Amino acid sequence: MTPTLAGKVAVITGAGRGIGRATAMAFADAGASVICAARTLPQVEDTAAAIGAQGGAALAVRADVTDVASVDNMIAQSVAHFGGLDILVINAGVNLAKATVEDSDPVSWRATIDTNLMGAYYCARAAIPHLKRRGAGKIIMIGSGVGHRGPATRSAYACSKAGLWMLTRVLGQELQEFNISVNEVMPGPVDTSMGSGGSFAAQQPGEWVKQPEDVAPLVMFLATQPDVGPSAQSFSLARRDVW
Repeated sequence: MTPTLAGKVAVITGAGRGIGRATAMAFADAGASVICAARTLPQVEDTAAAIGAQGGAALAVRADVTDVASVDNMIAQSVAHFGGLDILVINAGVNLAKATVEDSDPVSWRATIDTNLMGAYYCARAAIPHLKRRGAGKIIMIGSGVGHRGPATRSAYACSKAGLWMLTRVLGQELQEFNISVNEVMPGPVDTSMGSGGSFAAQQPGEWVKQPEDVAPLVMFLATQPDVGPSAQSFSLARRDVW
């Protein structure tokens, strides 16, 4: 049986750990050539090595999504190495300003927006011309239900993810004629290095706290949809509509 992503090239940001690493491994297992990107090069080199050890094709690229030139270089390296681009998974994110607006640190607040929202914009902007050249493509945003229902003391993260959801909807409209779909995944609470999964779930007894590997199948589902498949949609793994 042919792997579901055979012949596809995918860029995944934040691929050194958590959801990004789990998705990179899953995509490679499905036959994709994967560009593993993150600010910390040793982490993505480890992900790429793990893919190579399983017989997959991967390239590790250091990229800071808050820097336009770094993002442009990431996409350029990806296309030069594998000959094109079919899938972009925008996963890199931070949650730095965990305080009320009154008590928040403006530097941390801005840094959260720069990474989660501006970084997504930079990545999409750089990737779109290459996706168009393929005649079709997928952009998958790793969003958050916090961006739909922002809790107190999470203003920066909530606003960044709310903006990401709007970007998903706008890009979905802009790219429909080019057979490029744009969708958001809302993982719900996940046990990652960001450390928010357990604390958020504690506020909602019975919620499913996932491992990163539990999220990858939904990302895979969107990556393997037909060219005329869903776009400008949000897909949630939360048990209830509170994330």
